[in-house]
Amino acid sequence: MVRKHTDKTNQSSESNPQPRIKTTAQRKTTNRVITQETPAGDGPVPQLIYQSDMGKIYCGDSLRLLRSRTKIAPGSVNLIMTSPPFGLVRKKEYGNVDADEYVKWFKNFGRTFYNLLSDNGSLVIDIGGAWEPGQPTRSLYHYELLIMLCRQIGFHLAQEFYWWNPSRLPTPAEWVNVRRIRVKDAVNTVWWLSKTPWPKASNLRVLQPYSPSMRELLEKGYKAKLRPSGHDISENFNIDNGASIPPNLLAIANTESNSAYLRYCEQHNIPAHPARYPTILPEFFIRMLTDPGDLVVDPFAGSCVTGEAAERLRRRWICSELRPDYVEGALGRFQIPVNSSMQVKSPPQMATQADFNPSTMKFQSRLVSQLSLMTDITLATANVQLPEDSDKFYKLPRPGLLWDETPQQQLSQDGGKVRPTRHQSVSESPQSEGVL
Repeated sequence: MVRKHTDKTNQSSESNPQPRIKTTAQRKTTNRVITQETPAGDGPVPQLIYQSDMGKIYCGDSLRLLRSRTKIAPGSVNLIMTSPPFGLVRKKEYGNVDADEYVKWFKNFGRTFYNLLSDNGSLVIDIGGAWEPGQPTRSLYHYELLIMLCRQIGFHLAQEFYWWNPSRLPTPAEWVNVRRIRVKDAVNTVWWLSKTPWPKASNLRVLQPYSPSMRELLEKGYKAKLRPSGHDISENFNIDNGASIPPNLLAIANTESNSAYLRYCEQHNIPAHPARYPTILPEFFIRMLTDPGDLVVDPFAGSCVTGEAAERLRRRWICSELRPDYVEGALGRFQIPVNSSMQVKSPPQMATQADFNPSTMKFQSRLVSQLSLMTDITLATANVQLPEDSDKFYKLPRPGLLWDETPQQQLSQDGGKVRPTRHQSVSESPQSEGVL
């Protein structure tokens, strides 16, 4: 029986039956436990467990689901956003493939992903690195995966991203803490791939606040000149577009410790997925690469973080997860009804130029409330002078500080292949106020 979300909030358990998932007690009596997707797609038949007005959760072998033309038609997917099991040397609870076998294991998934994507669709893979066994050197498996997907499957590398987790613990302990010969591994690679060189996208969807130094420069003005690097900085550099384009380094602390998902798992005696990425990571790419109503798929869903972000942003979505216990926990992300007519609460009004005093370099309360969401490298507090050595620290805001739920224009279907006839600044653009 499928657990289906409705807008009614006072239904009895008889009219809203539980999903067909084994309980914790039942799982303990199971002799055969499959913790890894099979490259042949011959694992458990996917079962529909949950359905909302925007998305679905399946439990079973994702390759079987992806190859089922009745459930997901070829060319119908706008974004595959996923974090597959990493190719680690040490086995993890959630099931992972050895690094030296990883590329071979992933190849069938890559072919299937390619067939499912629309011509202007994207594949985004969050994948961490690994260390070679017994020595302080790194595996190349995630780079070999990228090369395979591009050279053998036919994907294009639209851009590489790097997710920096400032809260990552200093590991591996032997090389980082004991012998002190390496630094902590705190960055995941995120490959953004596409079927053609022109996937639909817009960085206007993911703008971030200007830094204090850029604000000061806009106030004082900048003299156009040729820089020593050869870049010709024109007068356009003095234009205040209201926000800046983010880099491909995403600073997102993964510090979830008391979320509704974790509380749900604890209350129902369900193991929480141990390798969740923060919701803001898939949200960044969902916003930048898709429009409302587009289809987002996560074939290695885990606790269905991608589905939660897609549901809130009004994208259609499909999540598939092999392990029943992780699917049980994923249901906790959808306990609060989200009606199709319900608007997500918008964040507080963003700070403007008037809220910042460049002459004293002090932050007013509205700006500080946003900067407090930055990584701990920022250290800005209300009405406190920046330290004299602040120029020794780079200030990197986390994504999302300027996002809201204002409906926006559709992404260009040609992916920007046709060059605009004139430059349109952020302040002139109808997308500058925030986007879905």
